[in-house]
Amino acid sequence: MAKPLRPALPSIILSTYNQPAWLEKVLWGYSAQDYKSFEIVIADDGSETPTRQTIDRMREETGMTIRHVWHPDNGFQKCAIMNKAILAATGDYLIFSDGDCIPRNDFVGHHVSNATPGRFLSGGYYKLPMDLSQAITVDDIVSGDAFTIGFLRRGGIRPSRRDLRIVTRGYGARLCNALTTTKATWNGNNSSGWMDDLVAVGGFDERMRYGGEDRELGQRLENAGIRGKHIRYQTVLLHLDHSRGYVNDIDLQRNLAIRAETKSSGIVKTQHGIRVA
Repeated sequence: MAKPLRPALPSIILSTYNQPAWLEKVLWGYSAQDYKSFEIVIADDGSETPTRQTIDRMREETGMTIRHVWHPDNGFQKCAIMNKAILAATGDYLIFSDGDCIPRNDFVGHHVSNATPGRFLSGGYYKLPMDLSQAITVDDIVSGDAFTIGFLRRGGIRPSRRDLRIVTRGYGARLCNALTTTKATWNGNNSSGWMDDLVAVGGFDERMRYGGEDRELGQRLENAGIRGKHIRYQTVLLHLDHSRGYVNDIDLQRNLAIRAETKSSGIVKTQHGIRVA
C-alpha cells in the first residue's frame, strides 16, 4: 500500500532522563506550535518522580496529548526506551527530538510539509550555554523571542555562521539546505521518518549505548533505500546545556564497531531492536 503524500498524524518522540526543568521548557515550545495536530510520546530512560509530575502538570496546563513511556533506571538504555516509545506512538509519521531541545513554533509544520515517501528528514540544533539555558523563560519561548538574534545577543552569544539557522527563512532556508555539504544523517535531536520504515528496520539497536546510536539507525534506513533529506535551516531547535556523565570510551568503541558492521554489511534490519509479529 502506497504511503500518503503527507502524514495523517505525526507523533513527536522526546527522549529524557532526570531533566524535568529542561523538559518543561521544551513542552512549552510544543504548546506554541503553529501546526497543532500531533501527539507527544516521552521516552523516559528511568527518571525519578519529578519528571512524571512535570509531565502530568504540563498535560493539564497545555491540553496536549502527552504519553509517558518509562522503564526503571538500569544505566544508559536509551535505545530500548526509544523502541518502546515507537511502539506506543499512534501516528503514521514520527518526529524525533530530545527533552532538552526547545522547538521554534514552525518546527512540527516543517517536518510535516517536508515529509516524503522513501525519505527521512535530517535537522540540527543551535546550542545555548548553561547560563542562557537556565535564564530562558516560558514567555521567551511562547512569544518566539527566544528564537531571535536580538535575544541571543542579549544573552551574550557572539555572531557566528550558525546564526544562519536563526535568521534564514523561506527560500533562503531551502537554498541553504540544498547547498550544504554536510551529509544528511539521522540525528536523534532532530529527525523524522515514516512509522512503517522505522519499524521495518527494527528501530534502534539496543546493544548500543551513548555515541552514534542515532547514526546507526540512519545507516540502516539508507541501506534500505530510505535516503536522508536536509531540513536543518528550516527546523530550529535551541539545545539547552547539560552534563554527559554517561559517556565512556568502552561504549563509544563498541558503538563504532557496530556502526562499521552496519555500513560494510549493508544490513537493513537489526536483530536487537523492535520485534513485531
